[in-house]
Amino acid sequence: MPEITISIRDNGPLIVRGGAIITDAAGNQYEVQDDIALCRCGHSATKPFCDKAHRTAGFESAPRAGG
Repeated sequence: MPEITISIRDNGPLIVRGGAIITDAAGNQYEVQDDIALCRCGHSATKPFCDKAHRTAGFESAPRAGG
C-alpha cells in the first residue's frame, strides 16, 4: 500500500499525496488523482478541492508542527 502524506501549504490548501480516497458525509467517493489539493480557506467553488480562491480571498494561515 502506498504511503499517504498530507502537507500544509502556507496560506493555501492541504496537499494529499499517495492515492487517498475522499468520501463525503453520505459515503459517496469523489474521483481523485494521486495528488489532491483540499481547500482550507472555505472560498473554493469546487469544495472540498482547492480552486486557488485563497489567493484572492486573502486567506492567511501558516501553522507549524509543535507550536
